[in-house]
Amino acid sequence: MPERPVPPPVAASPPAAGPPPPTGTRGPVPLPCSDPADPVAVITDGISRWVDSTPMRELVADFDGRWPAGDLGAVLAALDEFSAAHWDFRAGRERPEAREPDLDAQRRARILTAADTLGLVRPRPPARTRYAHLVVLGGLAHACLRRVTYAAHLLRDRVDVTGEVAVLGSFRPLSETERRTLADADVAGGDTEVDVLDAAVRRTFGLRGPDATDGVDAGHPHHSWSSRTYRPAGLPPVRVLAAPSSEPQRRRAHTADTQRFWAEHARLSPGEPVLLVTAPIYVPFQHCDALRTLAVPYGCEIDTVGVDPARPDLTGLPEPTLTPGRYLQEIRSAIRSMRTLHTTLVQRPSTRS
Repeated sequence: MPERPVPPPVAASPPAAGPPPPTGTRGPVPLPCSDPADPVAVITDGISRWVDSTPMRELVADFDGRWPAGDLGAVLAALDEFSAAHWDFRAGRERPEAREPDLDAQRRARILTAADTLGLVRPRPPARTRYAHLVVLGGLAHACLRRVTYAAHLLRDRVDVTGEVAVLGSFRPLSETERRTLADADVAGGDTEVDVLDAAVRRTFGLRGPDATDGVDAGHPHHSWSSRTYRPAGLPPVRVLAAPSSEPQRRRAHTADTQRFWAEHARLSPGEPVLLVTAPIYVPFQHCDALRTLAVPYGCEIDTVGVDPARPDLTGLPEPTLTPGRYLQEIRSAIRSMRTLHTTLVQRPSTRS
């Protein structure tokens, strides 16, 4: 399918004479990090480093774009517009409904190289051995199963958690494809994303039911919330949360809503390290969401890791094929998340309490 005929918001430049220099030997571009002592400066420097990196510049040039001028805010705004024109294949739909662009083999290879260097492809281990909390981010049904399973591996073999394990989702209804995925995996997943997360927790940790429940049924999934707490033997408590939407008239709860909702229920302290588990392709954007919702207001340190698909305990759990179009879409998600994070930093009062 050809690219949409949308004029690029970033000023176009003449096509390059050939492909950009190969980037396969470069090391990964680090993501922004949090520092409670000076969060604005440290995170801003990290955003600038990631956005202004060579693979990002080459990727824009590969789609006939000229690098935008101006300060970091102007560059982020222009890249948001550019990525909307060239890398948005969802058009407001859920991720499984996104179309795949028609790309030649050389461009596909360059996109995958850029995605790898920008941190969307290869998983990495946690940076620490001890965290205050471990947070598992929800998603589509297959992702819920894989992330909870990987979190259990981390708890048993890699990290100590002194607080709680928070498994975050929403009341998003499952699609028919997700229901088939659960049936193929022999998992009774219920009707919503949080039902799948709850089933995954019970299945992975060998639990029958929650030790405590709480919530509000407001008559609409965008307004409602729920909490189910489990206490597996020898492990920290595991809390499965369904968050309400911060814009219930417009949409369901998204990743930042679930992170913010958990933070309001947890007792977070400045400097506490928090480990997030997601899929590698979502690490950049969900990490930056966590910087905005957790690191900036609460002073937490954020470490975000993706599920390692080589884990033997993930054998048999479904995993979708990741394509160049999917990677471009999530590079756009990272740009948008960094733009929102940067806006939050700019608007933050300069005097710290």
